[in-house]
Amino acid sequence: MAAKKKSAKKKSSRRKYSPAASKDVETEMHEFKRGKLRSGRSGKKVKSRKQAIAIGLSKARRAGKRVPKKSSRRKK
Repeated sequence: MAAKKKSAKKKSSRRKYSPAASKDVETEMHEFKRGKLRSGRSGKKVKSRKQAIAIGLSKARRAGKRVPKKSSRRKK
C-alpha cells in the first residue's frame, strides 16, 4: 500500500476575524464574567461561555465587521 500524499494547499495569511470583531467579543465576555450579559429577545441571563462568544460575533456581523459566515451545520 502506497501512502497518499496530502495536497499542498497554500495557507491564507489574512486574518479571519478583524481586530474590531475581537474587541466586540472581548466586551461581551467582560459582561458575561460580571454576570451582566443578557440574551437578545428573552432577556435571560447568559450562562454559557460559547453563547457569550456567539453574541459578540453576531453583534460584530451586524456592525459590518470582518467575521466569517455563520456555519449552518454546526449546532452544539
